[in-house]
Amino acid sequence: MELINPKELHQFVIAALEEDVRDGDHTSLACVPADAEGKAHLLVKDDGVLAGVALAEYIFKHVDPDFEIDVHIQDGTPVKYGDIAFVVKGKSQAILKAERLVLNAMQRMSGVATLARQFADTVKDLPVTILDTRKTTPLLRFLEKWAVRIGGATNYRTGLYDRIMIKDNHVDFCGSLTKAIEKVQAYLKDKQLDLEITVEVRDMEELEEVLAIGQVNRIMLDNFDTDTMRKAVKRINKTFEVEASGGITMETVRAYAETGVDFISVGALTHSFQSLDLSLKKK
Repeated sequence: MELINPKELHQFVIAALEEDVRDGDHTSLACVPADAEGKAHLLVKDDGVLAGVALAEYIFKHVDPDFEIDVHIQDGTPVKYGDIAFVVKGKSQAILKAERLVLNAMQRMSGVATLARQFADTVKDLPVTILDTRKTTPLLRFLEKWAVRIGGATNYRTGLYDRIMIKDNHVDFCGSLTKAIEKVQAYLKDKQLDLEITVEVRDMEELEEVLAIGQVNRIMLDNFDTDTMRKAVKRINKTFEVEASGGITMETVRAYAETGVDFISVGALTHSFQSLDLSLKKK
């Protein structure tokens, strides 16, 4: 579980089980003998990229440390309808208690990973990196960004705290790009913070303003068409990292990658994915 904060993961599982179980899984407690044991397998019912197996193992072991889990397919593996990802063996009541949390998380993570893989594969022969964004489900960001990595794309900033990103609203509230950059530099110096800076530009005029003042790490070209973006990349001439952003789809991502940008940020990875259909079935 590379790059996963153990405390954050533990808190998530505790809160998710509390939401679902509260004072007991009364249906299972009523129907299933307390000492009954059984097996269940994770059945894949869609084609895509599997994600969340490691999380499922953690959830099952949290619910009952005595669970035996036989993993057949690892995270990041392409799967098809009918594949069996893993088999879990243990107390039947505990399997039923963990079932919905495991499925809810894995279905969404696999959907994100599948979409991330599709975007990454579309431009894999070009020197560009596909990035995710902060457009994630509240409180599930760490899971969705984990799934992005499993799918083969790259995480951008985690939140508002780990990178400066000067966007259109910041500029409009501040008064100008120049003022915003100057204020950011003063703030970082005053707070003794070492954060990289991305600045968004909306047209060639704003690009020229940024090039004149500098003091940033990356220029984000927002909602540029490909012809204008190609001109902007040439104008920047590798002085700064260049990122393309703004409604880029599977159909257009390659054309944007061919303009010469270094990065393409895609909010769709975590806000427009289709969950993978998975089921946990008694074996």
